[in-house]
Amino acid sequence: MHVVSSRTRLARAALAACGVSVLLAPSAGAAGADTGTPSGVRREVVTVTTARVGAPGNPSVAVVPFTDAIYQSCADAPPGSTDCLTVGGVGAPYEIGQLEVTVGQWVAFLNTADRRGRDPHGLYDRTESASAWPKFGPISFSPTAADGHHYSVAYPEWADKPYGFADFLKAARFVNSLYNGRLISKQASTSGSYEYVTYQVELSPQTERGMYDLARPDATRTHDSGFVVPSQDEWIKAAYYDPSGGGTYSYWKYPTNPGVFGDGEASAPAPTVLDPATGDVTNAATQPLASYHASGLPAPSWCPGQVQPAVCSTVNPFGLDPIAYRAIYQGSLSTVGQARTTSPWGTLDQGGNAVEWTDTITPPPAGGDPARVWRREHGGVSNAPAYQMWPSAVGLQPQDNAFFSHTYPWLGFRVGVIGNLGPWAR
Repeated sequence: MHVVSSRTRLARAALAACGVSVLLAPSAGAAGADTGTPSGVRREVVTVTTARVGAPGNPSVAVVPFTDAIYQSCADAPPGSTDCLTVGGVGAPYEIGQLEVTVGQWVAFLNTADRRGRDPHGLYDRTESASAWPKFGPISFSPTAADGHHYSVAYPEWADKPYGFADFLKAARFVNSLYNGRLISKQASTSGSYEYVTYQVELSPQTERGMYDLARPDATRTHDSGFVVPSQDEWIKAAYYDPSGGGTYSYWKYPTNPGVFGDGEASAPAPTVLDPATGDVTNAATQPLASYHASGLPAPSWCPGQVQPAVCSTVNPFGLDPIAYRAIYQGSLSTVGQARTTSPWGTLDQGGNAVEWTDTITPPPAGGDPARVWRREHGGVSNAPAYQMWPSAVGLQPQDNAFFSHTYPWLGFRVGVIGNLGPWAR
């Protein structure tokens, strides 16, 4: 696998040991004709708020992966930079989730997509349970529960944390459920200079086709309008591109502030401090702010108040001894949006918290398996340093890395919207 360095160390250690606020509401109506679900079966309704991203045709910039610089083009990059990428330019307006997809949203999706609790598409793993992994397990599964109720948020504090066990295929299935669902309402709003759109959607159990045809391993977008997993360029533009010209070549160094390219971590945002029992951010007055592991400081961390701290610090599903476990699994996901620091377009938590999938397919790294489909990720993570929040942090990973999604509880996503959606559209 090829991911940023802290993730690689984590995967190797776990392998040796073994030998991501959203309104949720009950569905108001009967199942739609597109679902194959019996009439009268309850389907979950989720509310998703997106930030509108304008300035179509904005200039892109060039980056050399994981270096502290940006360039106007790859021609300006240092000689020998054969891995230089051009990123951030998007030709049309679009929308991107203001927040990461949360555990509460994901549970609603699970109970719609897998109402009988049989999990044919591998949407849930026991490492996600609080019993197996007290510190990081956000979702409980009950095989004896009624249909549509097999999954639940493990503790209330998890509902508004990012869902952190995603691979790309899980993200695409969630988006397909939105795409195939019934769009109940759409409402535009503003906050200062930011424009938002709030969608209320009754989810669909149809997950294999929609925006992405998952019969194709290299699935790409099949429609010009609808919910999507953001592309790498869409993600980077929303996080870093400043339409007012701030930053360097109109790009910020962090999704939280312009920063200074070349100064290492000197202009990085402050790290969050979390309530030890709830994961809520307690230092939001300190701005700019992000959930990441700053040098010389403890990583942001919490343990559900219902669990004894000693259990959180020792019990894990991999058999790691307490010292190794505490060294590897330091950072926790914080409540979405509470860091309060916005990107140039009004998104939250694109810097730190959970690293996020994009739908951009990329060649494998040197030595990577060319038979697998590799996709880009972005955003930093709560257990990693500030450099992972740079625009050059263009991580990549196989879209279906089951081992990694079992052992890495900080891998999330947010949704996007392309085209024009209205309540009449679907």
